[in-house]
Amino acid sequence: MIAALSLVSAAPSLWAADARQDYREQWPLQLSAPQAGAYRLMLGEAQYRSAVSPQLADVQVFNAQGQPLPSALFSADQPLAQAAQWQDLAWFPLPAQGGGAGDDLQLLTERNTDGSVRRVEARLGRSVGNAGPGGWLVDASALRTGVQALRLDWQASQALQVRVRVDASDDLRDWQRVADDVPLVDLQHDGRRLQQRRIEIGRQAKYFRIVPVGGDAPPSLSAVQAEKVPLAQAIDWQWRSLTGSAGKPGEFEYTLDGRFPIAQADIATADNSVVQWTLLSRDDANQPWQVRAGPWVAYQLQDTAQRRQSQAQSLAVPTRDRYWKLTASQAQVATAPTLKLGYQPEALVFLSQGEAPFSVAAGSVRAARSDAPVGTVIAQLREQQGAQWQPALATVQGAAQPLAGDAAVQPVRDWKRWLLWGLLVLGVLVVGGFAVSLLRQGDRSNG
Repeated sequence: MIAALSLVSAAPSLWAADARQDYREQWPLQLSAPQAGAYRLMLGEAQYRSAVSPQLADVQVFNAQGQPLPSALFSADQPLAQAAQWQDLAWFPLPAQGGGAGDDLQLLTERNTDGSVRRVEARLGRSVGNAGPGGWLVDASALRTGVQALRLDWQASQALQVRVRVDASDDLRDWQRVADDVPLVDLQHDGRRLQQRRIEIGRQAKYFRIVPVGGDAPPSLSAVQAEKVPLAQAIDWQWRSLTGSAGKPGEFEYTLDGRFPIAQADIATADNSVVQWTLLSRDDANQPWQVRAGPWVAYQLQDTAQRRQSQAQSLAVPTRDRYWKLTASQAQVATAPTLKLGYQPEALVFLSQGEAPFSVAAGSVRAARSDAPVGTVIAQLREQQGAQWQPALATVQGAAQPLAGDAAVQPVRDWKRWLLWGLLVLGVLVVGGFAVSLLRQGDRSNG
């Protein structure tokens, strides 16, 4: 497997002797399976605090030789950030479709009380004299989440290469195209087998209709599975509690101590309170403030029985901004509340190359990670290893080890530019000196 990964994601031919020296610090990694080839590292507080890049591009995995490994960053709600969840779905074969462009496929269904399909009867609006293959109807009404992808299993006695389209519906009457010209492949040669059974969906719907295109004959289907989109609320939230300083009346400013992907905000006060707040942020003190949440009413009520408080607010778009501000609708608010910013840890998925031990480094203004097409590699490996396959787990073990230290995050001075300016100024002074000398000589001759 490792050889295949190396072919798919070949590293650059020219590596620095030890690229880790461009980073502030590193942490050793422990691998749950030493020969897995692909690994998934959940980032921790220490890596977020050390990073300085607004895109978190200065977090990189290295091998023992100090060579960067192919890697990519995935948000917490993306499938590769956690174990894939698959569920078997009911499916029904559709009859052959007519070849005319105006043929209309009508589906007559019997449903159970929970909305799932019990039986499907398909009718065509026109004659099926030039009938083509029918395809399948997939019932996903039992799912409570979106469908990341569909995986088809079939019995193939000969080579297979067909193209299909996928339509989605919530009522079996109105359909919307969600995937077009998707290849399904099952080929064998010289003892090897190439399969493509996955159809990317990325949305939620009760029913999916898979129809061959171009007159291709579909395989004999045996099973359909759905890869479920993870529920955001099922992912653990981490919170940063910030103490603010008062600015203008009713305004309080805060500083975040890392490049955390902030996606929620909450308010905490020392006493009962009810205030309408607006949350703003920016990444540079010279930039204008941007509204991130609100206005919303945040309250906190504590009685002898229990404590009641308002819900956390979701940001429209996650942000890694450093500077935050709360603005109250009532200017008489004098005490800065505690601002709680929530985030879900991201996953850095990487492929092993070179010798262990591996480490993850963070904090640099000179180096930047270039995300490799790791998602494509993982999808292909799932086709080979099975739908439940996931990259092995990598975890941080031990304290941070210093590399270049704080020098790695200091602004880079452009010495060439300063040298050119110095030479230009020196040239101006020399020319000026010659001009003054010539003027003095002219004055003496005239005198």
